[in-house]
Amino acid sequence: MPFGQRNLQERISSEYYQLTTAERKVADYVVAHQRDTQFMSISDLAEACGVAEATVSRFCRRLKYKGYNAFKLAVANAAAQHTGELFLSGEISPDDPVPDLCQKLYGAEVDALAQTLSMVRPENVVAAADILCRSKRVLCMGQGGSMIMAAEAAHLFSTAMPGFTAIIDSHLQLIAAATLTEEDSILFFSYSGATRDLMDLLDVARDRHCKVILVTHYPRSPAAAQADVILQCGANENPLQLGSVPARIAQLFLVDILFTEVCRRSEGSVKQVRERVADALSSKHI
Repeated sequence: MPFGQRNLQERISSEYYQLTTAERKVADYVVAHQRDTQFMSISDLAEACGVAEATVSRFCRRLKYKGYNAFKLAVANAAAQHTGELFLSGEISPDDPVPDLCQKLYGAEVDALAQTLSMVRPENVVAAADILCRSKRVLCMGQGGSMIMAAEAAHLFSTAMPGFTAIIDSHLQLIAAATLTEEDSILFFSYSGATRDLMDLLDVARDRHCKVILVTHYPRSPAAAQADVILQCGANENPLQLGSVPARIAQLFLVDILFTEVCRRSEGSVKQVRERVADALSSKHI
């Protein structure tokens, strides 16, 4: 998709790690206060972000908008598309009754899926599936909340094919990565794509010449620059959310897409494995 046709969130995500520190303040504020930003003057936005007006102007140009007014129009369009008519939107307030709370959470999670769907690149899904189908071993890893997603992926793939393992501890991740070969791969989950442990792991993976598939929100993050394939998830998550449910739902959607693509390539053998797994687990049920 040409840059000019990308929506606001995609533009910010794609350029985020190329922004200056001051410009990132603007990006973080816009993502966290999208509905407010559409009504703010350039002076108001600069003051809210603690930066100069010139920084806001540079930020707009960095995203390929002609000026602040064009940028603000894009913000308004994005807010209108995300709000919709079928559900309430906005942050949860202490006074919200339970039905409103449910509708707002539903809206955030549907939005995360819609964002992710718009970010899916079919060629990346195919490339990731190629890597997994060729690999003898696949280490599924992440840090913190992302490790939960890695464990979920390892569990799902293990019901259909051998060789998928979740490694939880960051030290054990390095040890396991050091034993990999060119015939193995890593499936790593990191919303930010910018943690020290991840960068250390990628150094080891590069030395071992194994392939790395990265599930992240930021396709131009430091880790993305070293990954072989990037699968981008939606969901706008600010630093205080620390692993939001919408972000996890977005990543699960990508896992489901990748799992389905891999399985349909070997439908016969996958069916046999899943039947054997189901039979082995049958004794666990009453």
